[in-house]
Amino acid sequence: MKSLAHFLQGSSKRDWAFYRSAAERMFWPKLEAEYREEIEGIAAGLGARIPKTNYDAIDITALNGWIELSRRYVPYLEEQVKTGAGGDKGAGHCGAFISTGNWTEDGGIVVGLNSWIDYIVGSRWNIIADIAPANGHRVLMDCLPGTIHGGDGLAMNGAGVVFAETTPGAFKDLEKEGAPGFVLARKAAQYAASIDDFVRIVHAYDGGDHSGDWLVGDTKTGEIAKLDAGLGNRRLSRTTDGYFVWPGFPDDGKAVAGEASFAAADKGSSSRARKARWEQLMEEYKGYIDVEDGKLFGADHIDLTTGKEGSNGNVLCGHVDEDPKGMPESGWAPFSPAGSVQGKVTSTALVKEMRMWARMGHPCGRDFVAAEFLAEHPEFAWQKPYLKDLRAQPWTLFEAGK
Repeated sequence: MKSLAHFLQGSSKRDWAFYRSAAERMFWPKLEAEYREEIEGIAAGLGARIPKTNYDAIDITALNGWIELSRRYVPYLEEQVKTGAGGDKGAGHCGAFISTGNWTEDGGIVVGLNSWIDYIVGSRWNIIADIAPANGHRVLMDCLPGTIHGGDGLAMNGAGVVFAETTPGAFKDLEKEGAPGFVLARKAAQYAASIDDFVRIVHAYDGGDHSGDWLVGDTKTGEIAKLDAGLGNRRLSRTTDGYFVWPGFPDDGKAVAGEASFAAADKGSSSRARKARWEQLMEEYKGYIDVEDGKLFGADHIDLTTGKEGSNGNVLCGHVDEDPKGMPESGWAPFSPAGSVQGKVTSTALVKEMRMWARMGHPCGRDFVAAEFLAEHPEFAWQKPYLKDLRAQPWTLFEAGK
């Protein structure tokens, strides 16, 4: 909570009181009782563990909705003041793939995701949550401490549905009347028993404050899907023999034309380079894709803008902190301490046992050392109180109930 408040103050120029107020006004009234009670329980647990914190349910709600508030609502407000129109600075994060049928070694589903975020946040994105709710299905997912949803994460449930949630960048405008985006992510994880269920839930609860692209698989049927859920335009693609990839930008033509400011022709952008690399890897490994390959994909360092090994924002294992151009399409300045902060991979066989492989830190295994970085880049000294090392941990198999 302290590190997030510090980060948001420095990056968005809005204090925690602003985020509390926005969450109380925009999110809290729309939360169903089930999720209000869970958030109240988290706040009570924090207060019992650390009595002098004085955090309440509104603080925890703001924590759950910080991406929507900082990456959608703040730019929206800033652009409204300047032009009267919505903003378009939502960051494009993460990279993911899902494959099935003749593309995988055993014909089942293989899915993997690298989470990309600022390191000050990502170094704390270190929870695997095992949730057994009173209603719906058991859920296994990665998340931030104190959140009830996975954010830009990988989730599976006891009905055999698995999905990778990603955030496309450059979407304009904001619809403040619907349910918060973090609710639809949790709702889909908890209640979807099929791809059709998943789509119905996302469409029913999507309030437009969190455009998302979802790679979804139903391990009971082997079918996979890609749901492009923009702020108005939505597109569903599905197959039992193929793959979908996600590199962090809206690739629905209608969404790009009507809702986003993404420069579709900019082949030198990180998003374009990563999309091309994902597709290249899918073709190269066709017929052999398994969990171990998924781990290799997440650690990949080929920069297709040069055709060589790189360590920057153009590679699947992102290191924006080493990139002199940064990632403008995601709002990251040159050498921003941001990039891939962990990776996850799972498969049909693992989902049936509610298991996933996960690795904290850069999937390639390299460490980010805060003191060394700040010595070279004093322009980010404002993060010093809470910017900590991002040390790569070994790939670890997590299982519900363990």
